[in-house]
Amino acid sequence: MAEETAVAEETTRTRRGGSAGKEELATSPLKTERGTTTIEDLVVTKVAAIAAREMRGVHDLGGGATRALGAVSERVGVGLADERTRGVSVEVGEREAAVDLTLVIDYGESIPQVTEAVRENVIKRIEGITGLSVAEVNIVVNDLHFPGDDVPEQTRVS
Repeated sequence: MAEETAVAEETTRTRRGGSAGKEELATSPLKTERGTTTIEDLVVTKVAAIAAREMRGVHDLGGGATRALGAVSERVGVGLADERTRGVSVEVGEREAAVDLTLVIDYGESIPQVTEAVRENVIKRIEGITGLSVAEVNIVVNDLHFPGDDVPEQTRVS
């Protein structure tokens, strides 16, 4: 128990800019005595996007213009943007990451409940997969998806 408390205190002191050196190396899973692991922004972006989509009530990620451009580029066969990372922006440091998400929520779902579930899942996934600490997850809900929105309109003339 005393060892766990000492490690927790040292981790807290290191995060606050306290003592550096061997103590810092021992508490960071990405920086050890044997080397350093660097996590690129794209990796964190993909983890955040997948984690957000895992949650019930999230219909899609990205703004209206981004989704429309993605749909057109998909039909034409031009890969302008990676659909998996649309609607996600991240900043990644040596030990921390910050995430911004743009979501489309299914109509009828509680926006506060969905966004909190998304936030918790994104934090859990990023911290578990990358070892980075997540400083914040900011979410913008920019649209609601209504049942039938994806059904193409029938033309009157055949």
